[in-house]
Amino acid sequence: MSLGQKITWDDSVLPFQLDASDIRGRVARLDGVLDGILAQHNYPPAVEALVAEMALLTALIGQTIKLRWKLSLQVQSKGAVRMIATDYYGPTEEGEPARIRAYASFDADRITDAAPFDQIGDGYFAVMIDQGEGTKPYQGITPIAGGSLRSCAEAYFAQSEQIPTRFELSFGVSTEDGEPHWRAGGVMLQHMPKASPSVAPEATGADGLLTAQDVAADGDDGENWTRANVLLDTVEELELIGPSISPDVLLLRLFNEEAPRVYDAQPVRFGCTCSEDRVRQSLSIYSAKDIEKMTIDEGRVTADCQFCGAHYDLDPATVGFEANA
Repeated sequence: MSLGQKITWDDSVLPFQLDASDIRGRVARLDGVLDGILAQHNYPPAVEALVAEMALLTALIGQTIKLRWKLSLQVQSKGAVRMIATDYYGPTEEGEPARIRAYASFDADRITDAAPFDQIGDGYFAVMIDQGEGTKPYQGITPIAGGSLRSCAEAYFAQSEQIPTRFELSFGVSTEDGEPHWRAGGVMLQHMPKASPSVAPEATGADGLLTAQDVAADGDDGENWTRANVLLDTVEELELIGPSISPDVLLLRLFNEEAPRVYDAQPVRFGCTCSEDRVRQSLSIYSAKDIEKMTIDEGRVTADCQFCGAHYDLDPATVGFEANA
């Protein structure tokens, strides 16, 4: 099967549970989603890799949360890659796909031949959950550390939630048939604690951060977590990406003796929420004098969406708070 062909399990997230281990997880497969995200920008390869990894993490984490609206992941740093931002919008109706969008801002003259994660300097990794109108948004932050974005996500769950969490990811561009095509896949494991630990765990991770093993339970639960991780260590990159192995078959290969149980898969699509109405709303805080400064020589106010590249061209007389008075 050509890697460029659409496969039934592409662009989906499959929830599962290991009944013998009391561990839950997700298998994600993304292809068209990444093509849609990355086609909007001319990113250097290192930045593309970071955005792909962040989008894959977003798909895995977003599907674990019963969202009414939006999950966002964000990296802010002092490195060549200043920001990576992703949004996951939960389905609005039963059977509808979730939507993901992402973008990165970077200093092109500071990008080097070093590994993608080395393009990120000191900064933080943030998880934000917005359940919509009438709710208070949640935000959790952990320092950039550990050598990969997946390590940052694992550290977030250990630090902020004290939930042992493991990610195994693979992503890249296939050039089979001469046409570049993104394909990515990943597995997320989480051991749900039965109770809060009575003694604060000792941090053994980079920069004094907690790791999944630091917050893993003792006794049988700890053994279950260790065993599931040893089994996940055996996964191969092509198995994760999955051009010929469906997510349920992958779970049987890895965790057959752990009694894996699968639930309904969640389709995922690339999608943006920008619109002319939202642009007008964002400009409604500015005075006529501010709008005049934003007006280009052609006598228009323009705006571009950083996520999808949509271009908006507006009459300056129709925007700003004076226009809405």
